[in-house]
Amino acid sequence: MGLNLNDKKAVVAEVSAKVATAQTIVVAEYRGIQVGHLTQLRAKARTQGVYLRVLKNTLARRSVEGTQFAALADEMTGPLIYSISDDAVAAAKVINDFAKTNDKLVIKAGNFAGKQLDKAAVAALASIPSREVLISQLLGVMLAPVSGFARGLAALAAKKETEAA
Repeated sequence: MGLNLNDKKAVVAEVSAKVATAQTIVVAEYRGIQVGHLTQLRAKARTQGVYLRVLKNTLARRSVEGTQFAALADEMTGPLIYSISDDAVAAAKVINDFAKTNDKLVIKAGNFAGKQLDKAAVAALASIPSREVLISQLLGVMLAPVSGFARGLAALAAKKETEAA
């Protein structure tokens, strides 16, 4: 049973709200995927903070109309699942990781901050570590000189104690 006009407007408003704050949208064709596998994909997306939804393409086109993702409208044909995230790499990572284990999910296109991405670019975006990992790596690099200096002082203090004894 199809949606009535009010339901369609509600869907467009909901998706438009997600798109307004999004950094990345990835579009994939899901033809032939079993329901159980699709449920696993949705669960993983939920844990990663990714908005994942199967939409009518006309409603999706209306949702991205007038946004930085408007160029993605040309790719919206066929049975598609839309992955939308505020994190730059989360949407690409969820879809790409699932596509590695399930050959029926075919990545069609993506858009990151207004730049159109093909399948290879989506895979490259998915290979970037998440924001949290990058922050922890940066902090590790920043703390390395301080911790090295502290270890050096501790070793010098230990050496002086053994010389004095």
